[in-house]
Amino acid sequence: MQAWHVHENGEPSEVMRLEEAEPPTPGEGQVLLRVRAANINFPDALLCRGQYQVRPPLPFTPGVEICGETEDGRRVIANPVLPHGGFAEYAVADSAALLPAPDALDDAEAAALHIGYQTGWFGLHRRAALQAGETLLVHAAAGGVGSAAVQLGKAAGATVIGVVGGSGKAAVAKDLGCDVVIDRRTEDVVAAVKEATGGRGADVIYDPVGGEAYTQSAKSVAFEGRIIVVGFAGGTIPNPHLNHALVKNYSILGLHWGLYNTKNPKLVRRCHEELTELAARGAIKPLVSERVPLGEAAAAVQRVADGRTTGRVAVVIEEAA
Repeated sequence: MQAWHVHENGEPSEVMRLEEAEPPTPGEGQVLLRVRAANINFPDALLCRGQYQVRPPLPFTPGVEICGETEDGRRVIANPVLPHGGFAEYAVADSAALLPAPDALDDAEAAALHIGYQTGWFGLHRRAALQAGETLLVHAAAGGVGSAAVQLGKAAGATVIGVVGGSGKAAVAKDLGCDVVIDRRTEDVVAAVKEATGGRGADVIYDPVGGEAYTQSAKSVAFEGRIIVVGFAGGTIPNPHLNHALVKNYSILGLHWGLYNTKNPKLVRRCHEELTELAARGAIKPLVSERVPLGEAAAAVQRVADGRTTGRVAVVIEEAA
């Protein structure tokens, strides 16, 4: 089979190599899957750089989210077990964690449903208890993680404000359903949020960016609001001033979705059932902006790493004739 291997840490376009390899051998409780499509996530770039919280032994195959096919022909969603990730023709996954791919979504869309949408659902509903009628602010609203939160927020009956960087991404955010779109490159984010909310601020803020975005969040959050810290795609981990949270009465909520796989896996399955139902009625649909063949995976991972993409980029692997 063909598989992308990382032999040393660095930028994805420099360290990912497409090589011939033997299909991986599943361990106890694992299953071999034919990869139909693999979604590219920012953690794939961090894995290549050696900056992710999980550091698989070298060499390894990145790719943490796939739509695959079992030996008996079932189409499933899975998180491959590293070092045998999804940017390959075959990957290994835990049997107990396989989820049925929704019939309403094609392979690329199904591959993009899992991590981003599960993170959004747990963040908005489990952690922040978003209510219909509240205002949700989403940073990087045109990106993979942000676009999922926008759709889930609209499905929950919230008014959604999307923050983006650039006019092209602003158009994407509007098409996704954002009620208000703020271009951080040309607008004062804090002032624009206050204007859009009549000075009140946002009830829930979804932040996968960190850095300056978090600073804007703290200044834009409403009384008894909730800031969900999802990640630090901007590259800077903020240092919150807890005295500010105290005097403004807001909550700072951390979210590491992966913990639920070990702490409460039943909730992961319940979430997937809700996401499948939302997809079936068209309330959510992963925004797959690019579908690339396996041979272009490294360049695509680099584009995601550099923040030059909108929505999701999927590696689609054609079955050999």
